[in-house]
Amino acid sequence: MSQLQEMMTVVSQREVAYNIFEMVLKGTLVDEMDLPGQFLHLAVSNGAMLLRRPISISSWDKRAKTCTILYRIGDETTGTYELSKLEPGAKVDIMGPLGNGFPVAEVTSTDKILIIGGGIGVPPLYELAKQLEKTGCQMTILLGFASENVKILENEFFNLKNVTLKIATDDGSYGTKGHVGMLMNEIDFEADALYTCGAPAMLKAVAKKYDQLERLYISMESRMACGIGACYACVEHDKEDESHALKVCEDGPVFLGKQLSL
Repeated sequence: MSQLQEMMTVVSQREVAYNIFEMVLKGTLVDEMDLPGQFLHLAVSNGAMLLRRPISISSWDKRAKTCTILYRIGDETTGTYELSKLEPGAKVDIMGPLGNGFPVAEVTSTDKILIIGGGIGVPPLYELAKQLEKTGCQMTILLGFASENVKILENEFFNLKNVTLKIATDDGSYGTKGHVGMLMNEIDFEADALYTCGAPAMLKAVAKKYDQLERLYISMESRMACGIGACYACVEHDKEDESHALKVCEDGPVFLGKQLSL
């Protein structure tokens, strides 16, 4: 498969939570964005940083040819810190959209959908929820954050139709005190499908609780190098075939729960 690449233009950039930035990009690559959960591979302008940075697509606007990404920055030595300094009008070398996303075509208006996100794993779930909204299904969205100052996208999720939104923070500074697993324990219905993205411990808890659910979709976060499946730097164990390595960048980042050994 040929890789799509473009020098996209930064439309806007702002800090939306502590050390979390929102960047809006414009370009024709947006025409290729159809499946929520895919990611972009961004080159960093600093020549000393050779590896691209994989960042999930949070949402897109086909008419405006823009897409939005949210990412957490590290210290001054990191590529994400460099990206956060880009101003409107700057050009960014981007490959994408890459990877497999969340399937939405199978969802019907009678489905009860559960979406569970944690921390910086929340952004790709927003476009997913936007797409699911069009089906008329009922969505229950559970989000977990370390504290209120790193809470993101609450208003965006809240403004969608047919959504019940619950938030937990580890320190109790907002919503329910504790981790998102405590919100899972309050669920009183049988989900027809579940979509999740977040930290490994959270994904493991979700996978364990819903291991019998056929339509369990897990988006894995992983350090990547090439981003196109050539280097085997981002592999996960295949639960169905131990001799087979699943590459997060190419086979994922979204997998069926039954595929993974978490």
